[in-house]
Amino acid sequence: MDSLLSAGPDQSLSTGADRSLRETTFVVLDLETTGGAPDGGGITEIGAVKVRGGEELGVFATLVNPGRPVPPFITVLTGITEAMLVPAPPIEQVLPSLLEFLGGAVLVAHNAPYDVGFLKAACARHGYSWPAPTVLDTAALARRVLTRDEVPNRKLGTLAGYFRTPRRPTHRALADAQATVDVLHGLIARLGGHQVTSIGDAVEFSRAVSDVQRRKRHLADGLPRSPGVYIFRAADDRPLYVGTSGDVATRVRSYFTAAERRARMSEMLAAAVRVDAVECAHRLEAEVRELRLIAAHAPPYNRRSKFPERMVWLKVTDEVYPRLSTVRAISPADTTVLGPFASRRAAELAAAGIHDALPLRQCTHRLSTRTRTPACALAELGRCPAPCEHRIDPLQYAELAVTPLRTALETDPQPLVDTLLARIDRLAAGQRFEEAAVVRGRLAAFLRATVRMQRLTALTRITELVAARRAGHGGWELAIVRHGRLAAAGVSPPRQHPRATIELLCATAETVPAGHGPVPRASAAESERILSWLEPEQTRLVRVSGDWSSPVRGAGRFHHLLVKAEEAARTTAGVDEADQRLDRSITRK
Repeated sequence: MDSLLSAGPDQSLSTGADRSLRETTFVVLDLETTGGAPDGGGITEIGAVKVRGGEELGVFATLVNPGRPVPPFITVLTGITEAMLVPAPPIEQVLPSLLEFLGGAVLVAHNAPYDVGFLKAACARHGYSWPAPTVLDTAALARRVLTRDEVPNRKLGTLAGYFRTPRRPTHRALADAQATVDVLHGLIARLGGHQVTSIGDAVEFSRAVSDVQRRKRHLADGLPRSPGVYIFRAADDRPLYVGTSGDVATRVRSYFTAAERRARMSEMLAAAVRVDAVECAHRLEAEVRELRLIAAHAPPYNRRSKFPERMVWLKVTDEVYPRLSTVRAISPADTTVLGPFASRRAAELAAAGIHDALPLRQCTHRLSTRTRTPACALAELGRCPAPCEHRIDPLQYAELAVTPLRTALETDPQPLVDTLLARIDRLAAGQRFEEAAVVRGRLAAFLRATVRMQRLTALTRITELVAARRAGHGGWELAIVRHGRLAAAGVSPPRQHPRATIELLCATAETVPAGHGPVPRASAAESERILSWLEPEQTRLVRVSGDWSSPVRGAGRFHHLLVKAEEAARTTAGVDEADQRLDRSITRK
């Protein structure tokens, strides 16, 4: 049996992605196995060489008893017989020494997934934690560095011959690991021409990145390692894409790696010539700035948060006999509103739920108390009290339809919810399940909008709110919020009381006057991002002008009902989709 030949002290430093290849410690490894899929056994020999900067630091080599017969073709290929393996230690005895030898180094192997798969399976089977080292595959690296004109294939023997290495593979673990070391050094020498100098760059370069990603990866150079917003720009300075991250440099670099596979991002990278960064105090400020930039420039490759002006509202009209109207904007005169909705369809669905529960008129005529108008079919069906024919006076109409709606939107939606639930029960009892599902969808749309609006209103009516959250470095992340808009953001230094920073932020914060409606001075998306930062228990309220409160019997107490309705809708949609697939399958047959 081969033994542990030598193992110098582990002199490896941190294997961060930015460490240069010359300073990186590699453990170049090769396994011989009985073949087959990795199942925790089957390893017959392990060979590993630890190197850094071209210097050999240690060698690990041992035969391993696989606990199973060695196929004859393996013996012919490697020269390893069962008689050689009988006195060898089993893999569970070898693993502790091997994992210690790996100790923080970058693992290198030729066709690395094969070797790594066997080692991970062995660790899992015998209760050892796989250290998840950075892995560099010399076969994958050769596919990126060498052309078909240079080598016909990427086999280890072929590469060793191409680089004229002093050691050649022999289908024995240590010899193959030593040959892989020489091949690795040959490949690293070629990487300089591709401006690949760090281990992180080498790993990403070995992956299947596109020519555009490789050619434009320099766009990520010089960006800050801090929270902020990044903007990909075209040659004419147009913003193509806006994003945010707690570490701008790392996030932008990810667009030039194999992990980025979105087709639209590939198209965006092809058009981009520059990446700008806006550093921010903390993550909340970055998210808010991202929303504002997207709203201002509508970058073509952003899908979310564009065109906030396209939001729609439901308002109760100011007429003798009020009705619901869908509008793009609300005015100070609009005292009863619901929204905002992302689309007209969503608003219409919520309006249908309101009409199912309350006898609001649905016609668009401008009615008068002096002139009668012919009634529509809804009056004949008992769905409208027919104010057009003066069957009901304005005071009765307001008491029956308008006041309950205002109460539902501003304080307690219980009566409206009970009415819709009762209708769903009646339809279900009559086995009219599709109609019941329609009403359930309307109820969900109404509740979703009401919960959202009451939550937003509770924040946006506050003149000023000061909040703080512990920062990772020991200071405090600070936010000044006025009428639901982020007016200032900052970070107080560690080991100092944040009061001085707070007072400075308040003195220099944006002036935000009061407005009208649930979101008077910011987009709904911005106020909701602020709420998601304020509501967790780790955020502390420093100062609030007025009360931050929601109605005690508000729509928020129906959150569980909303979740249940949405889950039922998703289940129904999934069943319908499955039925449609089955129908198409039967039709094709």
